[in-house]
Amino acid sequence: MPQSSTLPLAGTPARLALLALALGGFGLGTTEFATMGLLPEIAADLDASIPATGFAITAYALGVVVGAPTLAAIGARLDRRVLLLWLLVGFTVANVASVFAPSLETLVAARFLAGLPHGAFFGVGAVLGTAVVGPERRGRAVSTMMAGLTIACAVGVPLTAIVGQAVGWRWSFVGVGAIGLATLLAVRAWVPGLAPLPGTTVRTEIGALRNRALWIAFAAGAIGFGGMFAVYSYVKPLLTDVTGLSVGLVPLVLALYGLGMTAGTLLGGRLADRSVLGTVVLGMVSTIVVLVAVALVGAQPVPAVVAIVLLGVTSQVLGLSLQTRLMDVSPAAPSLGAALCHSALNLGNASGAFLGGLVIDAGLGYLAPAWVGAGLTAVGLLVVLTVGRTPAPAPAPRAPAAAPEPALSAS
Repeated sequence: MPQSSTLPLAGTPARLALLALALGGFGLGTTEFATMGLLPEIAADLDASIPATGFAITAYALGVVVGAPTLAAIGARLDRRVLLLWLLVGFTVANVASVFAPSLETLVAARFLAGLPHGAFFGVGAVLGTAVVGPERRGRAVSTMMAGLTIACAVGVPLTAIVGQAVGWRWSFVGVGAIGLATLLAVRAWVPGLAPLPGTTVRTEIGALRNRALWIAFAAGAIGFGGMFAVYSYVKPLLTDVTGLSVGLVPLVLALYGLGMTAGTLLGGRLADRSVLGTVVLGMVSTIVVLVAVALVGAQPVPAVVAIVLLGVTSQVLGLSLQTRLMDVSPAAPSLGAALCHSALNLGNASGAFLGGLVIDAGLGYLAPAWVGAGLTAVGLLVVLTVGRTPAPAPAPRAPAAAPEPALSAS
């Protein structure tokens, strides 16, 4: 359907635009976590060990870290909608390449390529979503898009595991590729065009990195969000070996965790619209409390499950507010700021999993990572409270948005 060139939008056009962005978040979230539930099937098919196959997960995370700032900067002069479409093309092609990977090495390469568009998509999508509904509702716009990722954890990832076990892991990535194609069509049909900031170039995007407040927010996110991953990376053995749940109940707990993430994303969006920095602090404090609760009640089935679900809620309040904060402190390059959030979160993924693994290897058990996680998030909170409370710069004035094209017309 044709789109109005006037932003922000209202009513059905705004809802359809946000739905298209949320669908992309669903596809990205599904492909990011799907490999974790398919490791045994992939390892058996490619004649590799499970630890070696885990490099496919690492490769995706590395792709996110590298691709988020790089692609956001390279695409600085493109209309935001056009850049989003190119990112979706890359995402879809890389996931189809994963389907046909003949060896572990080629799969690792395909997963790295699949990770490249991840952070840039969320960064550019956050800017577009904000433009669609207006800056006063930016938190809700970002939360709607991020809700797609959290719903993926509750629905998409369990479905890929079921498909992988029933008909083969490759078909799971066929499904992800189909989601990518559907998102591309939805973005072309429903998302309006948005011109980049006046005078934006690759040089100005890179120049925006010379921003102390941006790197403080980045460091707070990379450290503080690692607390959640210290626990989540080892949640299956925690639930089976410590809590005493059967293996069959683990997917149910993970689905509940995903629902908690969805609730946290929506809650975080509303809170961030009132106070972004206040929501960052609230997210960190509440995550610390829940991580301590996991350490204390992890051996008791009902309290442990409740604590893990609450971790999904608090971690997404934190993640959503961090992304909004990075946009706010980078007004000259908001796409880059939002994209850097996903680089930070994936660094938190790596650091949390690594440090959690160290205490497990030291013989301290599967509850010990919760204490490590609480410590990591506490350090992130300390960064925010001591040097990270600088007021966000005033946003730069925008040129009028580029008129979008009719639905499914040639770009």
